Amino acid sequence: MNTPKFFGIAGWKNSGKTALVSGLVSEIASRGFTVSTLKHAHHTFDLDTSGTDSFKHREAGAREVILVSQARWAIQHELRGEQEPPFEAIQQKFSKCDLVLVEGYKKEKFPKIEIIEPKSSQKRLWIDDKNVVALACDEPQEACHLPQFGRDQVVEISDFILKFSGISS
Repeated sequence: MNTPKFFGIAGWKNSGKTALVSGLVSEIASRGFTVSTLKHAHHTFDLDTSGTDSFKHREAGAREVILVSQARWAIQHELRGEQEPPFEAIQQKFSKCDLVLVEGYKKEKFPKIEIIEPKSSQKRLWIDDKNVVALACDEPQEACHLPQFGRDQVVEISDFILKFSGISS
């Protein structure tokens, strides 16, 4: 069974997580590695557009809807009142890849970089979370002895993640 490496980008809302993850995916994939992503949402979301066939299937009560085309395939699973699956269960859903970049899931136990928005007054995750192994911040965190990168240092952060994860070409 394939066990890809999981590495997270965690931070508070509007800290720049999505921009950083997108940049990291582009940079790491350009180096020839296969990268997948996992994004945690704190609200309901919809992948379908009202009126499409797959939307109608799901609205009619289908537990899973699988869409397949020449360009991609996707599975949408409805919980129908069940609990959100634990992180460990979601980890098992990934196809073979070199790295899974996780956006969110800031309380789970896997290595992660905390991204800090410059003017944020939110509590810093690195203070209590030993799984935070580096910071992406534009203002140095004086009391922190972890490696620190600027939020736009995608190449350097990619180098760090690959080395930390033991992934090399």
